[in-house]
Amino acid sequence: MSGDLFGRSGRDARARPAAPGPGGQRGVPRPRVLTVSAAASLAKDVLESGMPPLWIEGEVTGWKRSASGHCYFTLRDRTAQLRSVMFRLEAQQLPADPGEGMEVRAFGTLTIFEKRGDFQFVVRELEASGAGGLWRVALERLHRRLEAEGLLDARRKRPLPRFPQVVGVVTSPVGAALQDILRVVAARAPWTRIVLSPTRVQGEGAGAEVARALALFARRRLADVIIVGRGGGSAEDLWAFNEEIVVRAIAASPVPVISAVGHEIDLTLSDLVADFSAPTPSAAAEKAVPDRDAVSRHLGGLRERLALSLRRSVEARRQSASWAGDRLRAGAGRFLARRRERAGMLAGKLDALSPLAALRRGFAVPLGADGTVLRGKADFEPAMPFDLRVADGSVPCRVEDRPESGP
Repeated sequence: MSGDLFGRSGRDARARPAAPGPGGQRGVPRPRVLTVSAAASLAKDVLESGMPPLWIEGEVTGWKRSASGHCYFTLRDRTAQLRSVMFRLEAQQLPADPGEGMEVRAFGTLTIFEKRGDFQFVVRELEASGAGGLWRVALERLHRRLEAEGLLDARRKRPLPRFPQVVGVVTSPVGAALQDILRVVAARAPWTRIVLSPTRVQGEGAGAEVARALALFARRRLADVIIVGRGGGSAEDLWAFNEEIVVRAIAASPVPVISAVGHEIDLTLSDLVADFSAPTPSAAAEKAVPDRDAVSRHLGGLRERLALSLRRSVEARRQSASWAGDRLRAGAGRFLARRRERAGMLAGKLDALSPLAALRRGFAVPLGADGTVLRGKADFEPAMPFDLRVADGSVPCRVEDRPESGP
């Protein structure tokens, strides 16, 4: 190593005059002098080659994520501290940034930052020492924020459609979850159509794909209810369903959503914000569609209720018609009585105005041979026959002498 190191610089390789040895003897070579850069490089090579990657436990302080995405911080305990860095690619995998004073475990390599001569730790993996690690920290932080916004309020949850015609599914096209859903729906409600929007369900970018699939269903209204989820896995495997973009897409969906992430023991934020949380994809399919036997029983009940309703309706209409007939007859009777009463009154008035009424009171009317009324003296001629109309008939009369003129 010495030959390689000293071969880097002409100044390093330049021979120095021999210094006197012990007792003042000459001929013993003096040590070669290193530049600062060479010394830092040598120290880095020795440290990295002699120290394998290792785990270091300590307390985080001064955490800072730069614009480039690199994260700089210090690990410390009661007696020492260690400058540390986590570069962008590794830092992107963190579910959350550690808080000030958080106890963590870091895996990486010790090295020298030659430019400043700093002894530092290059971290590849970082996890919190507590249960659940940084995944739990990220989950709790997002949970508190969503709860403060009211997105986890049970009153937001909507009822699922009882008889959906189309069930939308957001999951991996090659996972067991899809096969479980297809099997259950085919057994319970084979008339139901399944529309799949295939997505990745774990790894970087999976959350964004799931959110886009939900937005597509919302925009196109392709389904009556949506199942979103996957099979079981570790917290890291299920993390896409804890991502804020997925949780908000579920909350914003105008179509009711059933969340089915993992197994019964798994719980994600998607489960909390969905309209219904199923413990498994199979259970989600059972909740989404009715059982054919239940549908048959329901239709039988509807048939019986319809027949009963028709019978009641016919009986009610018959009774109503009977009541209407009675009311019509009573009304007609009252109408005719009023008409008869009015006709009697009019007849009395007409009778009072009739000439016959005057005759009955003692008056008589002379009528000529042609039936005309003889009104004055001039109408009478000597020896002229005429009739005198009285109340109960006519009396034939004859003019003997012509009446004298005058009143």
